Amino acid sequence: MSEKPIRIMIVEDDEIAAKIYEQFTAKLDRFEVVATAATGKHALQLLNVFTPDLILLDVFLPDMNGIDLLREVRKSFRGIDVILITAANDVATVGEAIRGGAFSYMIKPILVDKFFSTLDHYLQTRRHLEHNPFMNQTDIDLLFTSAHHHAASPKSAEAAVQYPKGIDRHTLKLIREKMRATTNSVNADELATLIGMSHSTVRRYLEFLASIDELEVETVYGTVGRPERKYKSLQTKKEG
Repeated sequence: MSEKPIRIMIVEDDEIAAKIYEQFTAKLDRFEVVATAATGKHALQLLNVFTPDLILLDVFLPDMNGIDLLREVRKSFRGIDVILITAANDVATVGEAIRGGAFSYMIKPILVDKFFSTLDHYLQTRRHLEHNPFMNQTDIDLLFTSAHHHAASPKSAEAAVQYPKGIDRHTLKLIREKMRATTNSVNADELATLIGMSHSTVRRYLEFLASIDELEVETVYGTVGRPERKYKSLQTKKEG
């Protein structure tokens, strides 16, 4: 059964910018823009009619500050997530966005790769929450660490790594940690079910980790169907 699309509302007074975000979103399979508002008042009117899953929100609106709108969303529409897209890069605004519960924060002008990776990270986080009724501390640490990855030092080795197209750092970290915590060999279907991602996405990341010698791969030949590839981390976490 196919997954329901994630419905997005864009709150942006710059008509050209709003169109660009809509065009970017149209290139992603699991997202659709269902409404656009140019003012905070219009956004609140729309929210009284329907509930999107995600708001892409500018800070500089003609009638109110986007942070105030974020607070109103958190107070009255708690099931909606918010990603800030704004030219505001002052510490006070960024701090208020974090305290207000924004999922992420992108500074204009937005690069398409940054837009895609942020929404992909949001998608994977939603899937993880939807498909896992309970979580251990490692799962929770990964979600919170990923959500606040900008707080990490930009001088870290991880931040300097350039990954190939189609490999997102945060999704890679999630799959890497899951594989390290798994003592047995697993195939892509088993891992996809475990973490709530599609088979094709998981297979892509597993093959990448195998290519950089973090996983060993075993090809299992059954009596029926294609050979099965099973993966095991070479850096499995030790208990104790």
